[in-house]
Amino acid sequence: MRAVARWTVAKIGGAVLVVWIVATLVFFALRLSGDPLEAILGGPGSQAGEDTVRAAIEKYALDEPLAWQYLLQLRDIATLQLGDSFARRQPVADLLAAQLPATLLLAALALALAWAIAVAGSIIQAVSRGRTGIVVGAVMRGLEIVASVTPQFWLGAVLIMLFASGLGWLPATSAGSSPAALVMPVVTLAIPIAGFLSQVSRDALDEADAAPFATTSRSRGAGEMRVLLRHTLRHASLPAVALSGWAFGNLLSGAVVVEVLFARPGLGRLLQEAALSRDVPVVIGAVVVIALMYIVVVILTDAIELLVDPRLRARAASRRAPEIAVGS
Repeated sequence: MRAVARWTVAKIGGAVLVVWIVATLVFFALRLSGDPLEAILGGPGSQAGEDTVRAAIEKYALDEPLAWQYLLQLRDIATLQLGDSFARRQPVADLLAAQLPATLLLAALALALAWAIAVAGSIIQAVSRGRTGIVVGAVMRGLEIVASVTPQFWLGAVLIMLFASGLGWLPATSAGSSPAALVMPVVTLAIPIAGFLSQVSRDALDEADAAPFATTSRSRGAGEMRVLLRHTLRHASLPAVALSGWAFGNLLSGAVVVEVLFARPGLGRLLQEAALSRDVPVVIGAVVVIALMYIVVVILTDAIELLVDPRLRARAASRRAPEIAVGS
């Protein structure tokens, strides 16, 4: 119980620290980019009267020292009072709630596709032997490197030109609810992540293939496919599982580019529009929500890794054993 309590406290403390750092950086970056009063009053060239200007200054405490405005912002975040959007005049919480499902769906589908590609690549290389295996392995490694370094905005533009403008198979924008509208955004997000996960899985698979448990299984008459599916593939997936939290965070950041490129509604597009208009409440709210989602995914990834890898459970048990001995 003590170990669980310490783990929980550590995760909560880490989450609070991340949110505080993110909120601090965003707050001061936006303030350095320009006067928020301009954004509140509707942008450059606003014809707001003196009473309107005075009311806006009092409402948002813009006449207070910057340090006090910063503390007020932290208080609002801690109490989940994100306020109203400067530009849209709507509660920030409502805006985020409306756009969050679309971004989560996009990121989840992209992560699932990236994993499917990585696993398929690992299986193809594992079942290829001899000279054919050398050629297949070299081709797969080349594809992994190219995929992992491909910029998402370039890949998305190429897909639009090929499948939308050229062949006309898919819609160029994904503002609609059609499943076909999700294909190109999901592929654009998934390909770079798939390349990285494939490299990690392949290296782990090579290591597992030469491990004693794989050799013992073969000596007992197990075929290569059986060894792969029952032993080495699970072992090889562990490093990639550990990196899934990072991958999901990368997908959330990539959603900003993809949602703008494909005119898709979502949290990333909302964040981009709010940043351009210096809509401080929306930017801070969106960034904090993204940070919290990343933390939750990392915690879930840690839990899944603990369930999948018996070695981690053994280490946790060995750490608890001295505590039990001391307590008794």
